[in-house]
Amino acid sequence: MTGTGEAWHKTHGAVEPAFERVRDAFTAVLREQRGTGAAIAVWHDARWVVDLWGGAASADGARPWVRDSIVQPYSVTKAFAAMCALVLADRGRLDIDTPVQRYWPEFTAPATVRQVLSHQAGVVALDAEAATDTFYDWERMCALLAAQPPAWAPGTAHGESALFYGHLVGEIVRRVDGRSPGRFLREEVCGPNTLDFMVGLTADEQRRAVDLTCFDNLAPAGDLRLYRRATTNPPGTRDPSVVNSAAWRAAEIPAINGHGTARGVAGLYAALLGGEVLSPAMLRAAVTAQCSGVDAVFGHENAWGLGFAVDEDGFGMGGLGGSYGGASVRGGYAIGFVTGTMGGHAREELVENELRACIGVPPL
Repeated sequence: MTGTGEAWHKTHGAVEPAFERVRDAFTAVLREQRGTGAAIAVWHDARWVVDLWGGAASADGARPWVRDSIVQPYSVTKAFAAMCALVLADRGRLDIDTPVQRYWPEFTAPATVRQVLSHQAGVVALDAEAATDTFYDWERMCALLAAQPPAWAPGTAHGESALFYGHLVGEIVRRVDGRSPGRFLREEVCGPNTLDFMVGLTADEQRRAVDLTCFDNLAPAGDLRLYRRATTNPPGTRDPSVVNSAAWRAAEIPAINGHGTARGVAGLYAALLGGEVLSPAMLRAAVTAQCSGVDAVFGHENAWGLGFAVDEDGFGMGGLGGSYGGASVRGGYAIGFVTGTMGGHAREELVENELRACIGVPPL
């Protein structure tokens, strides 16, 4: 990447007094990234205490990351997709304990809406080979998912629907409301709460988009057969020529292709901690573990609420490449970390642990 150097590793933005060590840790992260930059935002004690960004926005280094740069954080998007269904359920328009077929008659897996929201439905991989451009055809993708037999009997196991969660939830939303999930998200969740996060970019928004870089940093898929099937068909999700394209950014792929600022990501969790967006009862349900144990797709221990990964500290969602959004109930903060340089989650955890030290919470 051209244009790298001291200027490209400079940190912009602000931190409140007593949070300087968060800035120092974030600056260290920027210095180590060899691709595009990153941003972090933290809401704590009813205010923004950290709002930082830096690095390049384009793969060639010609554009800097600025305050309103937006980036794709992969599965961080899933929580936003889930919010669309949760809002409808909160308004009494969607019964999450009803079979999906009530709203989507063509859907053949015998799953409830709750099981879809909590990754228990089993529709995680397509048997039929699908081309990359299937991502750009909502009707075609949903037809394939409707016909797909589940990988397990719904409710007997759980596993993240890596590529299709947004279509599964989003088609239920569309059948109930009539609006696409991207439009519903804009008009009913992000717009009213001034969250700079969206699925399906306009031409103006595409000019703010950060290029994803350094895909060679990502770990290989491993030996889990279901994981490979669930993450490689359709192909292209780890191909920079695909995910940095105008067609990809304009499409609605609500499991992975949302774009937003760190403030937009953290802002969702700040609103949830602040009692906005969802009723207390719906929020409790959303962040209560619906299932736990070994994830049948990813092979590691986890627990799912309704659209959120949950643990004893709080709830949130990470994404391929290292981005993360979440809320620490124990620490009373909301955090968003987004990056254009693909890699693991150690970068975010490093910065978040410095934040936790600042507010007196044990490290992750």
